[in-house]
Amino acid sequence: MKIHEYQAKDIFSRYGVRVPRGRVAASAGEVMQVARELDGVVVVKAQIHAGGRGKGGGVKVVDGPGQARSAAEAMLGRPLVTHQTGPGGQVVRRVLVEEGLQIESELYAGMVLDRETARVTLILCSEGGVEIEEVARTHPEKILREPIDSLTGLMPHQVRRLAFGLGLSKSQVRAATAFLSGMYRAFVELDASLVEINPLVVTQAGDLVALDAKMSFDDNALFRHSDLVELRDVDEEEPAEVEASRFGLSYIRLDGNIGCMVNGAGLAMATMDIIKLCGGEPANFLDVGGGTDAGRVQAAFKIILSDENVKAVLVNIFGGIVRCDVIAEGMVEAIREVGIRVPLVVRLQGTLADRGREILAGSSLNVVSVESMHAAAEAAVREAQGVS
Repeated sequence: MKIHEYQAKDIFSRYGVRVPRGRVAASAGEVMQVARELDGVVVVKAQIHAGGRGKGGGVKVVDGPGQARSAAEAMLGRPLVTHQTGPGGQVVRRVLVEEGLQIESELYAGMVLDRETARVTLILCSEGGVEIEEVARTHPEKILREPIDSLTGLMPHQVRRLAFGLGLSKSQVRAATAFLSGMYRAFVELDASLVEINPLVVTQAGDLVALDAKMSFDDNALFRHSDLVELRDVDEEEPAEVEASRFGLSYIRLDGNIGCMVNGAGLAMATMDIIKLCGGEPANFLDVGGGTDAGRVQAAFKIILSDENVKAVLVNIFGGIVRCDVIAEGMVEAIREVGIRVPLVVRLQGTLADRGREILAGSSLNVVSVESMHAAAEAAVREAQGVS
């Protein structure tokens, strides 16, 4: 689950990570009020779940309430297009108004879970304010990595070594220790999957401040954090993905035209791979889960068919915990309720697969039933292309 910059900064401030003074606003009038309180140069920043806001016109440095109002009016209620939003952009519903800072240098700081070392890893770079992926590609030597032992946490000697590696002065090392330790505690205590500050700025006064903030959390741990669940902004999410989460379905919309309904994440990934191998493009990732039922199958069909780009649907089910006859019954009920405007290819294998195929054959529905995975993918690609 992602949250907005202003929400991440609220969390950071509770953990002793310094952030600029400011407040979120949802109208031009509120923006003027915050700008008056800050009294001077302010920064108006669009709040959407996407990077690249500055290049898209979503970050403006202005002087005074009048300019702040104009900047907000140009953002609020309008789509902001960045390299991460796609061509349609994301509608800006809030802006963050912050004090302007006198910046000496810009750094990068981030924390992720490194699956190779099974540790939270701190990543620092002397090049902040730019895409860290580009720095990693062109100047990998500038990126510092430090795995953190889960028993000891982030140790002062680790911070000192990294701080000097970034070129910080001795007087700034103590501030860096408190700053990065706060980041780490927030990451661990809140079950984060990503914590990123880009840029982390050093002001002309020598202070370290999180000029930007990004946080995302492990969905599987949200049952421990009801306060974080309240920060979720469904307006920033794909509506079909929100609907899928209501039924416990794992769904991600993609750019292809072959809808996929599969049980098991590994089989779902393999299904998308074989569709591409056969010359097609999957329209989604959708895992109905190992213990699904007819109701979830119906919900899955509705979600897949809500995508107008879908030209064919491939159902690939391996019956282990779930029985294939239950899947077949759910498909028949869903198709009769919703209707289906595109060809349907079904592969059933495993528990009661023969009975499942009998149910489909006796339904009088137009279903292409195949037994092998490769044949199913070929059939789906052929149907999507309109080739008989």
